[in-house]
Amino acid sequence: MVMQAMRSSAKYIWIFIVILFVGGFLLVQTSGLLGRAPVTTSTAVAKVNGEEILATTWFNATQQLEQQSTQQTGRPVSLDDRQHLADQAFESLVSDALLRQEYKRRGITVTDEDIADAARTSPPPQLLQSPELQTDGRFDPEKYQRFLASPAARQEGMLLQLEGYYRDAIPREKLFEQIAGDIYASDAQLWQIWKDSHDTAQVAYVAVRPELLPDTAVTVSQKEISDYYDKNKKDFERPARATVSVLVIPRTVSAADSAAARNRALALRDRILKGEKFEDVAKAESADSVSGAQGGNLGKGAKGRFVPAFENAAYALKVGELSQPVLSPFGYHIIRVDERKGDTLSLRHVLVRIQQSDSAATLTDKKADDLARIAASTDKPEKLDEASRALGIPIQKATVVETDALTINGKFIPSVGAWAFSGAKPGETSDLYDADDGYYLGRLDALTRGGIPTLDQTTPEIRAILAKQKKLEKLMPRARAIAADAATTSLEQAGQKAGIPAAQSPRFTRVGGAEGMGRLNEAVGAAFSLPLMTVSAAIKTHEAIFIERVNQRVVSDSVTWDKQKNIQRAQVTNQLQQARVREFLQNLRESATIVDNRKQVQAANRAVAQ
Repeated sequence: MVMQAMRSSAKYIWIFIVILFVGGFLLVQTSGLLGRAPVTTSTAVAKVNGEEILATTWFNATQQLEQQSTQQTGRPVSLDDRQHLADQAFESLVSDALLRQEYKRRGITVTDEDIADAARTSPPPQLLQSPELQTDGRFDPEKYQRFLASPAARQEGMLLQLEGYYRDAIPREKLFEQIAGDIYASDAQLWQIWKDSHDTAQVAYVAVRPELLPDTAVTVSQKEISDYYDKNKKDFERPARATVSVLVIPRTVSAADSAAARNRALALRDRILKGEKFEDVAKAESADSVSGAQGGNLGKGAKGRFVPAFENAAYALKVGELSQPVLSPFGYHIIRVDERKGDTLSLRHVLVRIQQSDSAATLTDKKADDLARIAASTDKPEKLDEASRALGIPIQKATVVETDALTINGKFIPSVGAWAFSGAKPGETSDLYDADDGYYLGRLDALTRGGIPTLDQTTPEIRAILAKQKKLEKLMPRARAIAADAATTSLEQAGQKAGIPAAQSPRFTRVGGAEGMGRLNEAVGAAFSLPLMTVSAAIKTHEAIFIERVNQRVVSDSVTWDKQKNIQRAQVTNQLQQARVREFLQNLRESATIVDNRKQVQAANRAVAQ
C-alpha cells in the first residue's frame, strides 16, 4: 500500500480511544510448565487468575489477525509478522480475561437498552470512516440512521456484528468511566503545561564531566556493586539475543525490468483512455489487491496519506485527469482524482510493480531451489557453509535481540530473526523464506536466553555506573571553585582558567532539553529560575556538573494561551484519562496470577512437526 499512515480521527468519543489501550499496555510475564505432548483442544496456553485460555482459541485469534493483515496488505505474512500477531492475539485474550473478571467484581453489566442507545449515538470508528456514510467528507448521522433501519443492515448481519461490538465495548466504557471519569485539567495545570513547552531559555555553561578523571581516581568495592545489583536488579533485565548467519538470494531488478513495468503502466493507461473503465482495469490488473478490489479506490483524505512522489503527482492533477506513470518505492502508478475539495482528494490508482523478467526470475528460483536442497532445515551447521561455497553466496552475520527485527547493514531480513527465537537450537538452519525482494536462509550460531543476568555478568556495567557517580562527587570541589571564580570574573574566564571552555546552548524548553545538557534534569530546570546574567552554583546531574548563566529567556504569552485553552483542556484531559487507564491496566496485570505457556505450546507443536 502507498499510504504512509492511517487517517487521523481526533474527534472520536473517548470510549473508543481508551479501548485501544487494552491490548497495548499489558506487559508479558512468562511462567508455567507444560510438557511436550501434542497440543489438544483442552491444552491451555495461559491461565489468568485460574481462568484458562485454550491454545486453540489463541491459534484461531492469531489466524484471524493474519487473514486481516493479508487482506489489508495483499501479501502473505512473514514469520516476523506472524510472531507479532501471535503476541498481539495473546495479549488481547489475556486482557479480555482480566477485564471480564473485573466487570464481575464490580457488577458491571450490559443491557439491551445500553446497546440500542450506543448504536444510535456512538457508531464504531470503522463506520465513522466509511465513505458510504459520509457527506462532504464528514460522517453523516442521518445516513447512518437510515442504514441501521434498512433491511440490508439486518440481512447482511451488520446488526448482529454491532451487537457483538457493543457487548464488548460498553463494559469497557463503564469501567474506564469509573476509573478516569473524574479527571479534570484546571487552568493552573494547563498554563503550566503550556509554559513548559513554550517558555524558552538560552544559556552559557561550563560542564565538569566525569571523563576529567581517570578510572584509577576512584575505587568501587565488590560490596557496593552487590548492593547496587540487589536494589536495581530488574533494571538489568534483557531480552534474548541470537547470533545468526544468513544467505540471501536477491530478486535483483534491472533497468530493463523498470522500463518494462513503465511500458505496462502506459499500456493500461492507454486502455483507460480508449474507453475501458478505470475501475475495471484496476480490479483486473492492479498489484495493489486491496484497493484493486474496490476499483482502485484509495478513499478520501487530506495531504500526508501517501509517499511524497505519489502525493506530489496526485495533487498536480485536475479532477478526472489521468496521470502519466508515477514511480514510487512500490512501483508505477496510474492515478485519477475523482473529487477535490481544498486539500481533500478522492483518489483511485492502478499499481504495476517492478519485477524481474521471467528469464531472470527463473534463474533466481533455480538458485533458491539449490540453496534449499543443500542447506534448508537441517541440524548440520556445515551445510550452510557448503551452500555458500557451492552457490557463491557470501555469508552475512548479525546479532538480533528478541524484541527487534533482524537487520544487516541497515537492510531488513524477514523471518530469520523470528525463527531464531521460535525454538531453534544452535547449529540448526531455517526453512528457505520467500519474500518480495528475495530468498533468505539462516543458521542459528548462538542463543543467549533473556532475563535478569547474574551479578558477575552485570558487574562491569555496575562498576561503570558507580564509578561515574563517585567521579562526579570527587569533582564537586573543582566545580564549586569554578562557580566561585565565575561569580567574581565571568563564566568564560573561569572556564578558561580551569581548562574547560564555556559552551553556548541553543534555545530550549523545560521539556525539550538542550544538546550537551540533557533533558528533564536540574541544570535544565535551573535555566528557568535563575535571574538573567547570573552565574549559578555547581549543579549536579547524573551525567555532569554544570555551572551556567542564563543569557536569554522568553516567557509564554498568556493571551495566546487563553485563545486555545479549551482545545488544550480537551487534549490534556484525554491524555490524563489515558494515563490513568494505562496505570490501572498495568496494576491489574501486575496483581494477577498469569501462567504463560506459549513457549511450551510452541515447542510441543515444533516437536510434533519434526
